[in-house]
Amino acid sequence: MRKWLPTLLIVSLTALFLGVYVGSVNISPSDITASIIYGIKSALLNSPNPGEKPHYFVIVWQLRLPRVLLAYLVGLSLASAGVASQALFRNPLADPYIIGVSAGAGIGAALAAIYAPAHMGAFALVSALLSVFIVYTVSKVDGKVPVDTLLLAGIAYGFLASAVTWYLIISQGERAHVTWMWLMGTFNGSDWGDVGEVFIVSLLGVGFLIWKWRELNLILLGEESIALGLDLHLYRKLFVGVIALLTAFAVSTAGIIGFIGLVSPHVMRLLLGPNHRELTPASALFGGVLLVIADLLARTLAKPTELPVGIITALMGAPFFLYLLMKHKRGELYS
Repeated sequence: MRKWLPTLLIVSLTALFLGVYVGSVNISPSDITASIIYGIKSALLNSPNPGEKPHYFVIVWQLRLPRVLLAYLVGLSLASAGVASQALFRNPLADPYIIGVSAGAGIGAALAAIYAPAHMGAFALVSALLSVFIVYTVSKVDGKVPVDTLLLAGIAYGFLASAVTWYLIISQGERAHVTWMWLMGTFNGSDWGDVGEVFIVSLLGVGFLIWKWRELNLILLGEESIALGLDLHLYRKLFVGVIALLTAFAVSTAGIIGFIGLVSPHVMRLLLGPNHRELTPASALFGGVLLVIADLLARTLAKPTELPVGIITALMGAPFFLYLLMKHKRGELYS
């Protein structure tokens, strides 16, 4: 077992614990442990009363723990999608939102806020997947999808979708604040149902990317990879689909959260190198840690007000993006 894996697992567990421990109500580690054990027993025994309920059970098991786990899973999904995006587009500045997924999800969220507020996540998910289909169809040339065309189509569609989204938000009047908070990213109100959905998708999507690490390495070669036996056009479709699925479920549950898919892969690439055999799982774990920390800061920096987590990730990621852009201009990043 490589040294980085146990290190990242320990860091992940530490971040998860801090996410549950820190909050407006001070809860001791023993109370947290007791509440989690009680919750697990309740779930396994399918019994609402497996013993005496701990005093802080509701806060730990029903409020903080699902929120923290969802943040970790969303970060894991976005970071994995970021690794795949940078390989697919052979662009070190690419992230999961480059093919219009997040902007498309924003239209769904804005429509849901007007017509079906209780189903905002479902609307966002359907809209995100539909956006990917539109971008992919527009990009197709003679049955193939050139990367450059897909990239430009995604950017153009993103601008269009953002304009439509903000028009819908402005037209909502007093209800605009709710949609605005969601679009900026938030884990407020997360429940175990959200955790279960994202867990299944992240397990399948991230597992696929880890399994296909060789293909991710080869796809960086572009057309040259065909000579090495890679069905380039097939794997482009597969990777676009996985990126879209991971990002769409993340956006549908937590809103638009940027830069995790950019920062995490680059930090791990600096530490571990470009081989996707190690880069993909390490970036996924580190992305989870980053988003748990960002959510913790969003909850605590401006108490009692909660900041959108997207603001925190932007403050963390924007300077890093500018740093990468300067290195890219000097030819110090791969292309």
